[in-house]
Amino acid sequence: MNASAAATPVDAVAAGRARVGVVHRLAGNPTVVAGAIILAVIVAIGVFAPWLASFDPAQINPAFRNKTPGAVEVVRADDGTTRDVRHWMGTDSLGRDVGSRVVYGARASLLVGVSVAVIAVAIGLVIGLASGYVRWLDGIVMRFMDGLMAIPAILLAIAVVSLSSAGLAAVIVAIVVPEIPRVVRLVRSVVLAVREEPYVEAAVAVGTRTVPLVIRHILPNTVPPLIVQATYICAAAILIEAILSFLGVGIPPETPTWGNIMAEGRTLFRVYPHNILYPGILLALTVLAVNLLGDGLRDTLDPRMRERL
Repeated sequence: MNASAAATPVDAVAAGRARVGVVHRLAGNPTVVAGAIILAVIVAIGVFAPWLASFDPAQINPAFRNKTPGAVEVVRADDGTTRDVRHWMGTDSLGRDVGSRVVYGARASLLVGVSVAVIAVAIGLVIGLASGYVRWLDGIVMRFMDGLMAIPAILLAIAVVSLSSAGLAAVIVAIVVPEIPRVVRLVRSVVLAVREEPYVEAAVAVGTRTVPLVIRHILPNTVPPLIVQATYICAAAILIEAILSFLGVGIPPETPTWGNIMAEGRTLFRVYPHNILYPGILLALTVLAVNLLGDGLRDTLDPRMRERL
């Protein structure tokens, strides 16, 4: 019988039960639940930012600048009526509402984190599969990846951004480049172990072509560790984006991001700490939630970790 034949109904039922078991283990892992809840709240803040924000995040009001959290501003409507609007997180040195900028900043940070994780995993997966399975290609690829990993990620990101105009796309590319070698090394290590398994050797013996063999027998083994790695890449990307924006080489200052908000408030931090405090708290919570989710997924998906628990 061909090793690449379609699965029987019994195999399909067993696979379905295995997936249900994984879902139950994830739901019963407190680390996964805690990380998922916090992350869901942050995502909801970004999605519903237009409804949560009381002001336009780019609206400048020099007459109401550097107000402490809870300050009330009297807003006059077009028909001449007035109403009181509270700045729950205060205002910055240009009179912009910090709360509105913080909730809109969640969009940029989450977009960067998810985009970098997806792109880095996709590119690293292809390169890692080729490097791990094609023996003559392994040395060439890994020496190039070792060279990229020798450069600190933040310095490489700054160099990439400096070669192009500042913007969201440039920041994503700048963060993706140093993350690809880590994915390649992970996938390569899995492929090197799996390609020596008897079922892979049996597939080769019956004449299965390389591409179908890799897709059907090797690729599925890389999915669990890649899911975990993607969460860590997402967390690292959010932090690096904040660092780049804080240093002034990331997303343009007019776009509200947590890094930009903290960069603009650092000069008056001792007098008005709220400009850095609130975006810093949201940034820390987001990174914590993603890392908790990654740790929980590792404990659940890695059989060796489950045996230790």
